[in-house]
Amino acid sequence: MFQKEHLIKVANVKMPFGKYSGRALIDLPEEYLLWFQKKGFPEGELGTLMALTLEFKIEGLESVIRPLKRD
Repeated sequence: MFQKEHLIKVANVKMPFGKYSGRALIDLPEEYLLWFQKKGFPEGELGTLMALTLEFKIEGLESVIRPLKRD
């Protein structure tokens, strides 16, 4: 079960590596997250947040997350 803190992190945590390094998780392309889902999300909190981000994107709930961004 996710908590409000997870929503804030999905909006603000930056991808620490790879092609989209520096982008907020919510701004990652859905295809990229789907690729990770097939290959296996990273261990720990990052992987959990990436999986949650994918669920929000699949359900079309990005608009719930975007207002939480602290640009």
